[in-house]
Amino acid sequence: MDDLIVDSVASVGAAYSDVSTLSRVPFFNPDAPTTTAFLKLQKKLRKQVGEAIKDFNMIEEGDKVMVCLSGGKDSYTMLDILLFLQSIAPIRFEIVAVNMDQKQPDFPEHILPEYLSKRNIPYYILEKDTYSIVKQLTPEGKTFCAVCSRLRRGSLYGFAQQIGATKVALGHHRDDIVATFFLNLFHGGTLKAMPPKLKSDDGKNIVIRPLAYVAEKDIIKYATQSQFPIIPCNLCGSQTNLQRAVVNNMLRDWDLEHPKRLASIFTALQNVHPSQLADREMFDFESLRADAAEENCAIDEKRLDVVNLTLA
Repeated sequence: MDDLIVDSVASVGAAYSDVSTLSRVPFFNPDAPTTTAFLKLQKKLRKQVGEAIKDFNMIEEGDKVMVCLSGGKDSYTMLDILLFLQSIAPIRFEIVAVNMDQKQPDFPEHILPEYLSKRNIPYYILEKDTYSIVKQLTPEGKTFCAVCSRLRRGSLYGFAQQIGATKVALGHHRDDIVATFFLNLFHGGTLKAMPPKLKSDDGKNIVIRPLAYVAEKDIIKYATQSQFPIIPCNLCGSQTNLQRAVVNNMLRDWDLEHPKRLASIFTALQNVHPSQLADREMFDFESLRADAAEENCAIDEKRLDVVNLTLA
């Protein structure tokens, strides 16, 4: 399949080669508002991202974090917050933005280079014609997502190795994680979601999701007010009746009617009790036995004494 891919890399804005030379000046977005409401939202998101990084040990001293930038609201927000945290963190780490140009028709190739260059953010543009391959390999009537994500993920993971990235940061947020849980529940027969941190299947990359604690509705507000130059997806976004879209609509309806429900569901993903489920690989049900008879008798005698004392 690699032979079918037209592959080239454009490096614009050289990546840092020495972590010790990184600037400690806080990242500033000149297009962001300075209203009290926005600053409050910004503080909230920065805190949530910082907590996720700390809770899952996502970024360590000397890391080179490859931030996958699609041009969507999520990845812009992730990059914006990580750049700020980089400037105030007690450790030093490197950030480089990487966009994968999949050669979709009418893709505005100039937007991301202009945005990143203007802000002096080191970046790479990885050019691979996965669009044609996805169209070719996806059966009529099927969704593009599975093939597209597999090709994109493989290309990005491989490129991370080429540039020496120690972490690969993806822009999935809390609602993406919850939606994936329900997709697997409804259609896959598994209790599985997206972990905030994982090792890639080939074992060569550590993938992190710094937005794991952040709600999508907050990202929408943040990205809109920050005036990020959003680039829409003309591939999966052009298809209708996607199961993920159905689940996302369900979650949004729940959030309107029960504002705390999604947070509760995400908390449940962090509070798993294998003995209360039915997975024999996760819990040894076969060996489960009651306590010894004599121990039960001793307990019963104590209970009887309490009853007798009460009646007396």
